[in-house]
Amino acid sequence: MRSGFRSVNLGKWIAFTVLTCALTITSLPSQVKAFTARNLIYGSEGYDVNELQGRLHLLGYYWGKNDGIFGWKTYWAVRTFQYNFGLPVTGDVDMATKQALVKATPNWNYHMDSNGGTNSGSNAGGASGLSPATVVAGDGFSHGSAGLSASDLNLMAHVVYGEARGEPFEGQVAIAAVILNRLHDPKFPKTIPAIVYAPGAFDCVNDGQINLQPNAEARRAVADAVAGWDPTHGALFYFNPAKTNNAWMWARPEIMTIGHHIFTD
Repeated sequence: MRSGFRSVNLGKWIAFTVLTCALTITSLPSQVKAFTARNLIYGSEGYDVNELQGRLHLLGYYWGKNDGIFGWKTYWAVRTFQYNFGLPVTGDVDMATKQALVKATPNWNYHMDSNGGTNSGSNAGGASGLSPATVVAGDGFSHGSAGLSASDLNLMAHVVYGEARGEPFEGQVAIAAVILNRLHDPKFPKTIPAIVYAPGAFDCVNDGQINLQPNAEARRAVADAVAGWDPTHGALFYFNPAKTNNAWMWARPEIMTIGHHIFTD
């Protein structure tokens, strides 16, 4: 009778050990290939927050430290991503946001560097359609230039066309030059997508005109700006005086006027 009791206890102990090992193995971060099921909110911590930051960095929305802590930089990056991808803008990462992020970053992997990048060399300029405006029916640039990817250049062309179609060619080059000036200014994000999709940075993003197909003139304007032509002489901002009453913009030091836009420091 006592021997049978030991056998039962031994069987329970083996079952418990097997179950514990299985749970431990499946919970290891190195085994995780996608987000966990929990919603991520401000204050969340863990390797799934690392994944969130890595995917947002790959798209150019997040440029903070990849530390696995859901802070304010992560929160605002999430809100910008949600806005640009037509999701409810809450700052919370629910299942719909996770699914959109996974779909937008098919080349992401978990082997990220400390800044949220990846060791695979993938970036937001891949041919995988990382943002609504980045890849358009194969009618973009065939190669990168000056350290920018083909998709970076194509995205800039979308901004130029959305902001300045109908303006003189010099004015279109000037819009592209402003984007590049921001790229080289420490006050602004460090990637073209992050600059373009920063909240309120460009009217064409807010009103959807960034999704219009750029023409050859807009693409040529981008190429000339990348080649070194800056008609604005270093401007970081511009506005159409007939369309804005923004006192902050009007107070900026004016550099010059090209077409309908005033370019400022």
